[in-house]
Amino acid sequence: MFGAGKIGSSWHKNAEPVVQDAETAVSRDSVGFEAMFVSRKLLTDEALQRAKLAHAETGESLEAVVTRLGLISEDRLASEAADYAGLLTILAPDFPSLAIEGADLSIEFLRENRAVPVAVDENCVRVAVADPFNPFIEEALGFMFGRAVARVVGRSSDIDAAIERLYQARDEAREDVDSAVDGDDLERLKDQVSDAPVIRAVNRLIARASDERASDIHIEPTDDALAVRFRIDGILRNAAMLPAAMRESLVSRIKVISGLNIAERRLPQDGRLRIPVRGNEIDLRVATSPSIHGESVVMRILDRSKLALDFGALGFDADLAAKIRDAIGRPHGIVLVTGPTGSGKTTTLYAALSELNTAERKLLTVEDPIEYRLPGVIQTQVNPAIGFTFSTALRSFLRQDPDVMMVGEIRDTETAQIAVQAALTGHMILSTLHTNTAAGAVSRLLNMGAEPFLLGSVLTGVLAQRLVRRLCLACRAPYEPSDAPAGIRAILDQQREPHLYRAVGCGHCGGSGYTGRIALHEFLRVDDHISHLILNRADTPDIQAAGEAAGMHSLFADGVVKAAAGLTTLEEIMRVATGED
Repeated sequence: MFGAGKIGSSWHKNAEPVVQDAETAVSRDSVGFEAMFVSRKLLTDEALQRAKLAHAETGESLEAVVTRLGLISEDRLASEAADYAGLLTILAPDFPSLAIEGADLSIEFLRENRAVPVAVDENCVRVAVADPFNPFIEEALGFMFGRAVARVVGRSSDIDAAIERLYQARDEAREDVDSAVDGDDLERLKDQVSDAPVIRAVNRLIARASDERASDIHIEPTDDALAVRFRIDGILRNAAMLPAAMRESLVSRIKVISGLNIAERRLPQDGRLRIPVRGNEIDLRVATSPSIHGESVVMRILDRSKLALDFGALGFDADLAAKIRDAIGRPHGIVLVTGPTGSGKTTTLYAALSELNTAERKLLTVEDPIEYRLPGVIQTQVNPAIGFTFSTALRSFLRQDPDVMMVGEIRDTETAQIAVQAALTGHMILSTLHTNTAAGAVSRLLNMGAEPFLLGSVLTGVLAQRLVRRLCLACRAPYEPSDAPAGIRAILDQQREPHLYRAVGCGHCGGSGYTGRIALHEFLRVDDHISHLILNRADTPDIQAAGEAAGMHSLFADGVVKAAAGLTTLEEIMRVATGED
């Protein structure tokens, strides 16, 4: 028995790949990705010529070019290549948890050839490859291990991630990075952050996080290591444990490329950087904070290539999207999006700005910080150090003849009052507020000092939202909720298929049962009745009840409907949509 990585592991198609002999193997010398694309008509002639031109100009492999250009997905490329070469495929969960060592097996060799051993016994080594048409990989690894080689085909990103996870920490531990960093020796620290191993470590960490769809990278120093965790679909997952000797140099490298002061370790710092990953430019917001074992770092990944600025793509149904468009399309008023940090409020506002971004309108934003650049929109970032706050920016915007102004967040009385005055003078104001429910936003603004008779006349609508994990469609399993509480049963009985789904876990979702996230919404449309309640300083429950009587679905109700549609689970709904103001 070999434990993790043994030959008996499970494989896609539930079959064991065999070592091919000369009679059964595809002749890899005579075929390749280009031949496969032509033979199977996977690309049009125009697309293939475009890919070949990019291949010649950049030096990237042809298969990497076609996925980067979006001409074919990684999943389909791996599936087609495996089938064309007569091999099986391997999914991400089937990669081993421990590195499989071999004589002269270097991480540089594995990276260059995009190959990684995934199982070994006394007779055979199984190797995951991205290119099944390269005979050198099989020959080289057969020589290194002194065994027959059985190949399986994996996605390039899965193989890259496995190489970094399995072999990077091993090689970095071998490198001469274990000397202690003298905290007072700034020049020595600068030399360390310029070392190639540290630069590579940071770049690969960011690339791996992007490949795994992480929204945040958490780098946390511990007593004897440097822990790395990724937030994927809103949940933190362990990613790596790096040697303790890398704590100073790796964090300092991140600070250098983020424009932060590497000599300052006593105070928190904020910065940002832009880095190319897999052909796409991604932005990262960086925040450092001192801790007992050194500085911790959180990097928020802002991948513009994955940004969906469309209400439909963000999970709005047609009816809700129509209500939002009606609210933001008015010549003046205030539309708010509420929810906790990380609930997608800013992305929703960006989608609203995209709807309003026409040549006839002037759009201005003031943000903290600017997360994404929007063409055609004048965007400004606050700078409290020089007195440039949301309120001062909003006041200055009024002299810029705007039609629409987005304020990143209404945080204080002055900003709330200026926003109300701006709406009264003919401007549309979009902003966010930290409240648990849409109705709770009214009480929060009144507590900030907004006058009820003014707020009732300018507040157009309030959208509350949360993000929940989306069920993996490949492995979700339906079940009948026989013991569901009465409130949930009442909502389910109104659906055409009154059953729920549970998360199972498979290779497509990395065993979690979820892939991606969707939003839950409740939209409070401020009509004459709600305006009257605001004028009389009604409590949040009264406004909530009035909104639901007028047709508003609560966050919880919207969640149960989406759970019944197989988009998420009841456990996810209970996790995020049960709070009240």
